[in-house]
Amino acid sequence: MGRTTDDWIITLLLVFLTSVGLFVLSTLSQALFLQQFVFVIFAVVFFRLFSRIDGAVLWWFAPWGYILSLILLLVSFLGPEIRGATRWIMIGTIQIQPSELVKPLLLLAFSRFMTQFSPRQFKNVLLHMLLFALPVLLVIRQPDLGTSIIYTSSWVAMMVAAGLPLWTLILAGIGVGFIFPFLWNLLAPYQRDRLTTFLAPTLDPKGAGYNALQSMIAVGSGQFFGRGLGRGTQSHLRFLPEHHTDFIFATLVEELGFFGGIALLLSYFALFVRMLMPLLRGFTDDLFAFIFSIGLFAVIMAQVFIHVGMNMGVLPITGITLPLVSYGGSSVISIAISFGIWFALVRRR
Repeated sequence: MGRTTDDWIITLLLVFLTSVGLFVLSTLSQALFLQQFVFVIFAVVFFRLFSRIDGAVLWWFAPWGYILSLILLLVSFLGPEIRGATRWIMIGTIQIQPSELVKPLLLLAFSRFMTQFSPRQFKNVLLHMLLFALPVLLVIRQPDLGTSIIYTSSWVAMMVAAGLPLWTLILAGIGVGFIFPFLWNLLAPYQRDRLTTFLAPTLDPKGAGYNALQSMIAVGSGQFFGRGLGRGTQSHLRFLPEHHTDFIFATLVEELGFFGGIALLLSYFALFVRMLMPLLRGFTDDLFAFIFSIGLFAVIMAQVFIHVGMNMGVLPITGITLPLVSYGGSSVISIAISFGIWFALVRRR
């Protein structure tokens, strides 16, 4: 199979996507660019460190990583309340988002638990549901619906990779459909507004539907070649909210147009293909690494799919950032650690 961990194509794609993010941020704000650049430097350091950890050490650390994840998620409730949510920890003037940082730890922990306790057995499925419910309920309580969706997407993909029968997954989907009316009552009011205005954002153009409408305007105004770097009216005149995080794709398409958006999506597609190639080549005898690979793949793909979908108005607004492109130190460091672990596990193979 060769030294997949040193796959220069994956490294090049990660660097390219990160560079695109820095490039777009530089057109929006020099302060944002400099802050993100510092985060990227730290991310590179973490990536190098974690990619050199022995796979046996990662196997041993996985349960402790799960406990650490729960502690970090609990600590986030001690942080400041920002726009009705308690998702961040303040270290000086820096905001740290624990729900992002624990993603690689949870991927690692779930991979070991599923390897040791196969979900092919029903009694183990109940155990996995309990282990999954603890962190995801803490994230929902923050509240952070978008991140909880990402957690759920990756966990389901990992369970299937670990051997969960598909009929079990189908029954679970039917069950969720029946209890959805009860889950609706657990959502925060602003989350309900986002879902209801998704079908008809024009019903409340200055309220709940504002973000979706401004995002679609930004995407449409870019046309084929874009307005030009630094000339996006929606983002630079601040009509588009969270233009550097939740709506970075709309900002990019407004400035670089349809072709710029397609080029970015093709880069993600190439990354997905390269991530799956080791699995297609027969990298399945190490179940621990295989499950982690599927989980990481699902995390990145779900974030890209949902972020682009909500920016184009085909999915409800859920506040999910675009991996490596959106502004956010916690996110870029989390992704760097995740790929570092993935490289280390492939090296063990």
